[in-house]
Order: sequence, then structure tokens, then C-alpha cells
Amino acid sequence: MKTKLLALLALWVLALPLYAQTSLSGKVTDDTGEPIIFGSVALYKNGVLITGTETDFDGYYHFASLDPGTYAVETSYVGYTKQRIERVLVYAGKANKLDIEMTADAVNLDEVVVTSYKIPLVEQDNCTQGATIVSDQIRNLPTRNINSLAATTAGVSGAKASNELKIRGSRSNATDYYVDGIRVQGNAIPEQAPTAAGEGYAEIVENEFIAAGTEAFSTFSIDVDKAAYSNVRRFITAGQLPPADAVRTEELINYFDYAYPLPERGNAFAVETELGPCPWQEGHQLLHIGIKGFEASPVDAPPANLVFLIDVSGSMGSANKLPLVKQALGLLTEELRAQDRVSIVTYAGGFQVALLPTPGDQKEQIMNVVNKLGAGGGTAGGAALHRAYELASQYFQPDGSNRVILATDGDFNVGISSPEELEAFIAEKRATGIYLSVLGFGTGNYKDDRLEILANKGNGNYAYIDGIKEAEKVLVTEMAGTLFAIAKDVKLQVEFDSNTVQTYRLIGYENRLLAKEDFEDDTKDAGELGAGHTVTALYEIVPQPGAESEPLGTLHLRYKEPAESQSRYLKHELPGDVQLLEQTSENFRFAAAVATYAHCLRDSKHKGLATLSLARELADQARQDDLENYRADFVELIKQTENLTAQLATAGQK
Repeated sequence: MKTKLLALLALWVLALPLYAQTSLSGKVTDDTGEPIIFGSVALYKNGVLITGTETDFDGYYHFASLDPGTYAVETSYVGYTKQRIERVLVYAGKANKLDIEMTADAVNLDEVVVTSYKIPLVEQDNCTQGATIVSDQIRNLPTRNINSLAATTAGVSGAKASNELKIRGSRSNATDYYVDGIRVQGNAIPEQAPTAAGEGYAEIVENEFIAAGTEAFSTFSIDVDKAAYSNVRRFITAGQLPPADAVRTEELINYFDYAYPLPERGNAFAVETELGPCPWQEGHQLLHIGIKGFEASPVDAPPANLVFLIDVSGSMGSANKLPLVKQALGLLTEELRAQDRVSIVTYAGGFQVALLPTPGDQKEQIMNVVNKLGAGGGTAGGAALHRAYELASQYFQPDGSNRVILATDGDFNVGISSPEELEAFIAEKRATGIYLSVLGFGTGNYKDDRLEILANKGNGNYAYIDGIKEAEKVLVTEMAGTLFAIAKDVKLQVEFDSNTVQTYRLIGYENRLLAKEDFEDDTKDAGELGAGHTVTALYEIVPQPGAESEPLGTLHLRYKEPAESQSRYLKHELPGDVQLLEQTSENFRFAAAVATYAHCLRDSKHKGLATLSLARELADQARQDDLENYRADFVELIKQTENLTAQLATAGQK
């Protein structure tokens, strides 16, 4: 028996190399040979962050189950210069090794404030403590990681796998630790929870009902921006309800694609309308207007001249800002073609042309620049903005897409600081055929109001990137619509028949309203439509008694071709027949679901019978065409919001 076991053991040892995992490991030390404890190690492939880990008490890190190929390894640690090793070859079936040495930075951590938090309602006994730990004390602690300081407290125990801290045997959530105002759980400091306190949102005064007999015309500019939806999702995911002014209803509705018919050959877009009952107000009707732009494959699209203007100031240092910008650029770079040109201008205190116009097929050269971007310094957006437009003008593509793409948290505080001056500058450049799109990032000091205006003035798109999935949606899945405009200054004007319509209310688009006279004024700026984009608008209608099956009126539409200055005109007769809700299209029911959800988030005075459960039921019944699972994700977001509101209601009762 012993002989058989030895034979089996020998066979197992011989077979080990055949089943060896492809891995990468090593030791991170400082320039004196001392191990870096709990240092961050990130693994990149083709410029995209693949995974990350921490070094252990001896400075070792390990990445298991890797695909063979070429990687970049980046290490970072408080008080040390970030170290990045490019072109690290990982061979198949081998335990690859890479040791890294880090150099101490001139900037050192001075102090960390750890303070207990409580609500001082009745203070019979003071059982809380606070202390300041300075750098000399940190150096003498058994760990150099701020995240692990709580674990040095007497009576604290925890498990790394579960990420929990238990204080003297209590529940893991019985005691909270806060470092500089951020709640610490286990051995990780989470991102700063979003709060409206340091962020900027323009006030939204909801549209009121208007009597058709008094004013028959409703005029507005289209809006294909989608930033509000992903920003709302960011709040909900972090366990907070968004401020009402962050909820732009039209942007929530237009975040999703709708299965509208394609335009006929030679037309820029097609128009579809539908009339059904209003789900949240009995006796009211809902008019659904859908516009679909012609689709263009990124392969066949005109050449792109793109200048990325990237905020690398100190406020962009957190993981959901500049590191996410770099990942997003990595995704876009993979989609660029040889005929495309990309430039990069960065700003932080001053500005720098990090990458002169480079062909899109030079991906390694582009990503080498992107990967070296680091945050630090003040914010000086103005001078950099001038330089970005100069590059876009210098390499202007007459028959292509010329666009400056601003990536920032919106914290412009130096340079063109006057909003009026900044808007005028961007509008002036818009007239030359160079558009401005905006990608917003981060939390805490996010300036949504400022970024939305810049994108509007620049005839561009505005998106908020709350994660790598959203970056992929904006810059890969919807790249043609994001970068290539098929129509500009698109205006809608609905002319209601007062014999059929008693009153009407445009849902959303509060900051896109136009005067009746602006519709025919070709000098009046309006929104642009990208290739394949859909635009959806909803009106809540109070019908005239007895005016059943009569048309509501006429939809008028004006737009310009991208290279033209004179508008073109289309019109479409509005329907009169009201369908039962269950007979309406999935487009109708899903848009109504999103509007219902927005009414609840805003606690709108027009919400009537709108509830989160009603929004969920409507959305759940309209998910047939959901190839990217965006609608399914929306249903899950509603469920999260239901749970969150229930928790807040329970906490309020206590």
C-alpha cells in the first residue's frame, strides 16, 4: 500500500508542470530593501485596468490565473513615487516573477485624524473617543497602511476575506471608524460617498400645464444627453437619494434606446408618435414622440479629429476620476482607425500638450501617453481650452468630425473663470465646426450644472461616467452617435388643437425650452443629433371632454445638415386614437416607466399616483428588445431605490 501511495505521489509531482497556472508574483521594496506593506499593485493590459491587489506583511503580491500576454504593472503607496513597469511578459503555464523597487517621495503624510462619530442627543455617559495620529507615530506602528490603523486598537479583530472589523466581540457594524470624514469598514477605505453638499446642480422648475386655447405652441430643443441617469445611478448605488435637481427627466428617458423605425433613404431621421393613457393620472393621456436618426457604422463613419482635454489636477486623483478616465480612453483607443487623429492636452496649474495629433492605428503610442497621466496641482482649464481648440483647428477635417472632448469633474477655478466668457468662447468655436463634448467623472465636488452648459453651448454630448461599463457604452457601443453628428440645431414645435386638447404639459426639457419665434430663427442654437441616436419626448395631456379620436394637432420639426446654415423643415400629424395601456408599444410603456420613476425621485407635484412599484411593473413588461441589458439594469435600479426609500422611512420613524 505504501508503495502505491509513493507511486501516485510521484505521478502527481511529475504532472504539476502540465497543470501549472499562469501567474505573476513578486516583492515590492523601498530603495533600502525594506518591504512595502499593504502597497497597491495594479495590473493593466492594453491600457485597461485588469485587476489589483495589495502586498502582504512581507511585501509580496500575487496574481493568479492570468492569460498569457504583455502587461503593465503599477505600484503605489503613500509617501512613495508611483512606479510603473511596461511590457511585462507573462508566459503561459509559468509562475512569472517581477520584483519592484519604489523610491520615497518628497511629499510625506503629515497626520491622519481618526474621530468617532455620534449624535449627541442624550449625553449621560461619554463613551466615545477621538485621537490624532501623527507621522512619527505612524512610522513606529506595526503597519504603514492608513487603512489598517483601526486594527491596531485594543480589542479589534477582523478577517481579511470578509473585510470586517469586530470590536471586543461585537457585531462588525456595531462600531464605525471614520478617517478624515470617510467611513472605514474592514481594511479598506471606500470612495467618498456622494453628497449634493459640494456638488453643483442647476435648479429645475418643472413645466406646468398650459391651456391650449391660450398658447397652442410648445417649442423646445432636442436633448440626447444622458448624464443625469448615470449620475442618479451613482447616488442610488451608494445608498443615497439624489437631489431633485440632479434628476433631469428627459435625460433619464433618453438614456435608453427605443425600437423606432429607421428613416427612409435620403432622410436624416424618422418620426413616430403614439397616444395612450397616462399611467399616473386617471383621465389624462400621454403623448409619446420618438425620433430616430439614420445609423452609421463606425467603420464607414467620416474621419475623426479628436482632442482630449483632460483634467489632471489634484481633485482628479481618486479612483473614480483620472484612473477611470484612463480606462475609458483605453477602450476608445481600441476603436480608433488609421484615418482618425487623436491629441491629448492636460491641465493642472498649467497645461501641457501630452500627445500631438496621432493616427488612430498608433495605439501603443497613444496608450503610452495615457498610462503616464497622473493627478496633481491646481486647476487651470482656460488656457488649456484655448490650446485644445488650436490643435483641433490646425488639423481640421472638412468632411469629418472635429471635436474637443473634455474629461473632468467640472472644478474649473482658474483660467476662463467667468461662465459667460467661457460659454461665449465655446459658442464661437462651435460656429467654426469644432464641437465640444463633455465626460464628467467623480463625486464630492462634481459640477453638473457647469458641465451641462458647456456641452450645450458646444453642440456636443454630455455623459457622466460612473464606471467602466458606462465608459464602454458611451465610447464603444454608442461611439458613432457620440462622435458623429448627422443634424444640428434640431428643434421641435408641437401645435396643439384646442378643440381636442384642454391643457398639456411637456415632461422634462425644462432647460431646453424655446420661444415660439425661435423655431423659425436659424440663428437660434439648438441640440445636435448623432448617428443612430433616438430622441424621446412625452406630453401629459388633459383632453377636451367628448373630443375622442380627434387628432391632437401637428408636430413641426426643423434641423440643419452639419455643414449647412439654413434649416430644413418636416411636419407630422399627431394621433387622436387612444390605445389601452396594455395595447401600447414597449417603447411607450418603457418611456412611461422611466418618467414615473423620475416623478418619484423628484417628488414631483405632478406625480399623481406614480409609485416606484408602478415604475417597476411598467418597465418589467417592456424588456423584449434589451440586447445590452440596460432595461434589466433599470428594473434592478428601481428595486434598489425601493429598498433604500424603505430603509430611510424606517430610520425616520425611529
